[in-house]
Amino acid sequence: MKAQACTPCAVAEAAEALEAGRLVAFPTETVYGLGADAENPDAVAKIYAAKGRPQNHPVIVHVAPEADIRHWVSAVPPEAERLIAAFWPGPLTLILKRAVHIPDAVSGGQDTIGIRCPSHPVAQDLLRAFKGGKGGVAAPSANKFGHVSPTMAEHVLEEFEQETRPGGLIAAVLDGGQSEVGIESTILDLSRLTTHGPVLLRPGHISATQIEAVLGVLPASPDAAAPRASGTLDAHYAPSTPVVQVPSEILDQVVIRLQQKGKKLALMSYQAHPAIHASDWRHLPAEPAGYAHDLYAGLRELDHAHADAILVEALPQEKDWQGVNDRLRRAAFDSHGVLEQLLKDD
Repeated sequence: MKAQACTPCAVAEAAEALEAGRLVAFPTETVYGLGADAENPDAVAKIYAAKGRPQNHPVIVHVAPEADIRHWVSAVPPEAERLIAAFWPGPLTLILKRAVHIPDAVSGGQDTIGIRCPSHPVAQDLLRAFKGGKGGVAAPSANKFGHVSPTMAEHVLEEFEQETRPGGLIAAVLDGGQSEVGIESTILDLSRLTTHGPVLLRPGHISATQIEAVLGVLPASPDAAAPRASGTLDAHYAPSTPVVQVPSEILDQVVIRLQQKGKKLALMSYQAHPAIHASDWRHLPAEPAGYAHDLYAGLRELDHAHADAILVEALPQEKDWQGVNDRLRRAAFDSHGVLEQLLKDD
């Protein structure tokens, strides 16, 4: 299969495939999503099968700008209305109590549901074409579970080589260019406002400070009883190559020592390091939005270098960097001890 240009005909055919219970990969402003009819449990099950996703890990329902979210949730609190007015269409997912008639396949068996309205024009065209704009498309990122999320159509095709062959689970891949934001949506829990207030389950392009400006209260950090949400496991967003974060002040000496030991390294940095010489090196922008835009494409490119490790220059800890720091922390979670071992190896 080749990715399809997003012509009106291609979008209409993709909407028909969704209505027939098939899967469609499509662009959003955050990352590419792997979509199914959110009200068809059999179709949603195909997402889990294609991704290798645990059944209790919820997905996010995407709706058109004109959609009535009261179809999906049991109540829309005033806080949700204010956030929708401020940030939708856009990269903000709200966790609300799920309407009783909505299958729990999209919520991992929970009584909540994650819902958002994407701003990407192709996503909006698809959502308007699907069931006349009255449906919802369940769509986690279009990659195998735990892997680096795709920000281009070619990433989806690379990830799902088997599933995009004739007769495979995925009927179409719509090509809408590179995702503008580059990391997944901010996820905010509003399902327990009377007891916990708003809770930030996953940081993203829309920051806690921006949410505070709308609600008048800074979202709390996740607690043990918070609903499960997409992309919040400790290990996630990881390439096959171990990812190791290294503080800026010691990056040069770490690289030089490892190269002296004959290690093959891939590097990702946002600052210049004149003392370092490496062929597999991605320089990312030194500001959060640009860094987020390039992060996943950079990790995928460096993963192809088949290095002993991808060394990533540790990022600033300011609030504006919270979203990308979150993704890098999860990408590096399973690489604990890798750097120490590489430095010990003779």
